[in-house]
Order: sequence, then structure tokens, then C-alpha cells
Amino acid sequence: MSDPRTLNIGLIGAGRIGSSHAELITRTVPNARLVAIADPVEGAAARLATALHVPAAYTDPAELLADRGIDAVVITAPARFHTGLVEQAAATGKAIFCEKPAGMTLEEIERVRRAVETHGVLFRIGFNRRFADGFPPARAAIEAGRIGTPQLLRSTTRDPGLANPAAVAPWTIFLETLIHDFDTLNFLNPAAQALQVHAVADALVAPDFKDAGLLDTAVVTIRYDNGAIATAEASFAAAYGYDTRAEAFGSAGMVTAGDLAASSMRYYGPEGIGIDTVRADTQSMRTAYTGELQAFTDTALGHPSQGPGVEAARDALRIALGCIESCRTGAPVTLELVGVNR
Repeated sequence: MSDPRTLNIGLIGAGRIGSSHAELITRTVPNARLVAIADPVEGAAARLATALHVPAAYTDPAELLADRGIDAVVITAPARFHTGLVEQAAATGKAIFCEKPAGMTLEEIERVRRAVETHGVLFRIGFNRRFADGFPPARAAIEAGRIGTPQLLRSTTRDPGLANPAAVAPWTIFLETLIHDFDTLNFLNPAAQALQVHAVADALVAPDFKDAGLLDTAVVTIRYDNGAIATAEASFAAAYGYDTRAEAFGSAGMVTAGDLAASSMRYYGPEGIGIDTVRADTQSMRTAYTGELQAFTDTALGHPSQGPGVEAARDALRIALGCIESCRTGAPVTLELVGVNR
């Protein structure tokens, strides 16, 4: 590391989230410097690098990982490539921030754990709600005992639209959408372990694509070992905006987090009261994305800060895989059996 005060970062994946993360690294994380972007789609990395004045662009991620001037890598490639890229990055000794999920199976998460531990590198997973406005104070209130014993928890993700149903892979609603809610529920129920899940899902937004494996609406019930019962729900068609909220109810009170209002402005007129709402995760979660990237950068530079790692990635994925099994069988699934003999 040439400058111990600045982290040189390479980003792999110049798509929608990759472009957002690249912009945030260059403009909102003062002790990070984006020095390279890689994407196998011809021209994608070069266009983004030009727009953000990043000095290097590659079509082969291996070239970026081979650059010894890069201290850390941010992985925003499609989910199916995450495990392999983590393994390759760990072998070069680079700190790693990986968007969720870190793997699509528990075996892949185990490969991530082995790679990270074998090479002794920092690993963080992109569970952004741990850094979103209201969520850390909610967790702190729960840890302080202000709601008493957690009894009922809820987390919601409603995306504002389904532009191209054909592009959504089977089980995406659990593996890439609700996985945020599963981590949120784990985060708001400290030290508790999920024991059982029961999932119900259907294609209500784009029913013509159900036979291709698309599920766009889901409700999940989770039972924890401390007695708490949690609910997670998702939809791919919230007409009013991007809606992510959470609630934890306990024996002595309740906390909530999440707000889809774009600002504190309220319009009062003859038709009633109106508010502007956020329309994309890159708008709603901008502060959260900045927070997780800042925490990753600080830790990589030797200033320890909290953030989710391999254990959080595994715990959330186990719930997601349990949901898939529950949908297949129509019955509750015991999580200690998920991944056994597979």
C-alpha cells in the first residue's frame, strides 16, 4: 500500500450497482481511490472509467486482480460469479467487499470462508441495511433492552417495478432480494439463531413467466431459538416507490426503521397530503452504500469498524435456501437440515 491513508480499490462489475458503487467510492469515501474497473462486457468498464476519471479499465477481471497497486477489490458482478471472484481476489492478498450473496449454495460459502481464512484477508458482504438510516439505532435499542424480549419482527422489500421479467433468474426473490430482509431480521434479533422457515411465493406481477421459474411475490415466516417469530415479505411491483422497512416488537416496546419518503417535505392541498417517494435502491440506500464502503475502507486501512462477514453471509443464505425448499415442498423447513447431503 503506497499511501497508508488511502485505499486503492479495483471494482469488478460495471452494471447498475457497480456503477453506483464506483460513483460513491470516487465522490463520497475520502480515504478511498478507485484506480481500476473490470467488466467482461466490451466497453462497459472503459465507459464507466472515463466518466469517473478512473485510470485503468479491463475486460478481464484477472488483469485487475494481478495489479499489485490495487489494495482491495469491490465485487459487483452477477451473483453466480461471486464465489470464484472472491477466491481469486483472496489469493492475491487483496481486501474484499462483495455484494450479496457471497455464494449460491452453502458449499460456495464454505469455499469463501476457506479462501478468506487461508490467505488472511478482510472480507465484507454488502448487507446495506445494517448501515441504512434508522437501522443501527434500532439494533442499539434492542441490545440495550429497550424493547424487552423480541417477540415479533418484520422486514419488507418492495421494488418499484419489474422491467424485464425474462431477465430474472429462478429463486431471485429469495437469493438476491429477500436475503437482505433475512439479514435484517438476524441483525435485529441479536445472538438468536433461525430454526425454521415457511415460505409462500407466486408470480402475481408477471404470471406469464411463472412456468419459467419467476416468483415475484413472497411471504416468509421464520422462527428463532429465542422464541421470536419473524415475517419477511417482498414484491417486485410497488407502484409508489422503493419500500424497505423493518419492525421489532418486544415485551417492553417496539422499534421501527425505514422510510420511503424522498425528503421531509409534505404537500398539503385540496386532494389531501402528499409526499415524494424514492424510486430506486440507489436513491434510497445511497447513505447506506456509502456507509458500508466507508466502513470497509476504514477496516482495510487498519481502523477497525463493524461490518458483516462470512458468518452473516452464511446465516442469511441458509434461510434463503430453506425458503426454496419450503416452496418446493409446501411445508416448513428445519434449517439445521438445509444443505445436508447436498
